[in-house]
Order: sequence, then C-alpha cells, then structure tokens
Amino acid sequence: MYYNKVEICGVNTTKLPTLKEKEKMEYLERLRAGDQSCREKLISGNLKLVLSVVQKFTGRGENLDDLFQVGCIGLIKSIDNFDTSHGVRFSTYAVPMIIGEIRRYLRDNGAMRVSRSIKDLAYKAMQAKEQLTGKNLKEPTVTEIAQELDVPKESVVIALESIVEPLSLNEPVYSDGGDTIYIMDQVSSGESDSSWVEELSIKDAIAALNDREKNILRLRFFAGKTQMEVASEIGISQAQVSRLEKGALERIKKQL
Repeated sequence: MYYNKVEICGVNTTKLPTLKEKEKMEYLERLRAGDQSCREKLISGNLKLVLSVVQKFTGRGENLDDLFQVGCIGLIKSIDNFDTSHGVRFSTYAVPMIIGEIRRYLRDNGAMRVSRSIKDLAYKAMQAKEQLTGKNLKEPTVTEIAQELDVPKESVVIALESIVEPLSLNEPVYSDGGDTIYIMDQVSSGESDSSWVEELSIKDAIAALNDREKNILRLRFFAGKTQMEVASEIGISQAQVSRLEKGALERIKKQL
C-alpha cells in the first residue's frame, strides 16, 4: 500500500467513504438499538482508518492485503464493543484495537518463532505493568513486574523482548483533524477493553490539578522523592506536602 497504490484487497482506496464523528455515533447508537444495517455502514465508513494504520507497518516484508484484512478484524471488534457513554472519539478507541490485532498477527506469524509459554508470560507482564501503573501512578520497574508475577526478573526481560519491536514512543500512528494518536497512547492488545479508558481518565484527572499539586505528584511518584525532600525543594512544610498530596490523590480517585 504505497502512496501510488489504490487497490488493496480488491478495494479502490481512493473511493472509500468517510463518516463524520457525529455520523459514527448515530450509527453506533442505532446498532446498539438493534439496527444491524448500521454495522456494515460503520465498517465501510472506517476502512480508511484501517488503511492509515496499516501504512505504519509498511517496509516489513509483510503482505499488506493480509494486514489490511487483519486490521478490519480489529475494526469490527471496535464497532462491536465501543461504548458511546465513555465520551471519547471512536477513532481513539478503534486505533489501538486495530494496532493490537495487527501486532498479534505479526507476533504469531513472524519469521522468528517464539514459544507459547514465553508469549503468555509477556502478555501477563504487560497486564501487570498496566495494573501497577494505574495503582501507583508511575511506571513499574522490571523487578516490580517480576515480583508481581513471582517469576525471575530475567524471564520477564526475555519475554518482553521476544514480542516487542523497537519503535519510537513518539511515532504517530493516526491523525484525525489534529487528534493525533502516538505509539505511547496505544493501549494493551486488549484482554480488557476498559483498561485504556481508565488510563485516559487518570490523565484527565491529573490534568485538572493545579500546578503545585501536579509538581508534588511528579516529584513524589515519578522522581521518587520523599515528602521531606519535596518540602525542601518547593519551600513548604512536610505537613503541607502530605496534605496537598493526599488531597490531590483523593480528587483523582473521585474523578475516576
């Protein structure tokens, strides 16, 4: 699917329809109400979304028709599972699902065969990482992930390296009218569709804090400093740091 190629899986990509966000939501609501005709409209109206994601996987020697078909599976899963009550754009939900489906396909069909036990450990490690990040508001170390799974640290490293290709976290994978999604924004391949929503909610909750509260949480949970060290750095008492930190965390919990 190079830029001068318009045929993929027998589809003329220059003539693919595109639905506006309002239309997507209307069709999704009607689909939830039982109108199955809306499912086909949502699929055909979002094929360009699949195409834009597949373009990010060019240059790997893979059959792009195959990747497009796999991406369509991710799109269909997104349509069938999207909850309009979450208040997020459909593309924000669908893109990680499509990426996850393609990445699973590449992992399972890659030239380098990885044993099922290593793959299973890698998936468990990624799930543990997400859970620990949500619980502690900071990314866990490999040691912490290993302790959570009760396995050797070396096993976690080998498992994760066996399935993840080196990519820049800042690489954009899709842009829709300024709503750019980067690799760092993509969610898990998705044993739980709700985890990514929780992650977005945490980011929104933190963004609602004032600058002092954000700074305190950054120093405490990302820089790993004690309350006394934070107090010394920003020029207030340890008791004030404790009160502000507790208040900020309580507000985040309430918003979630």
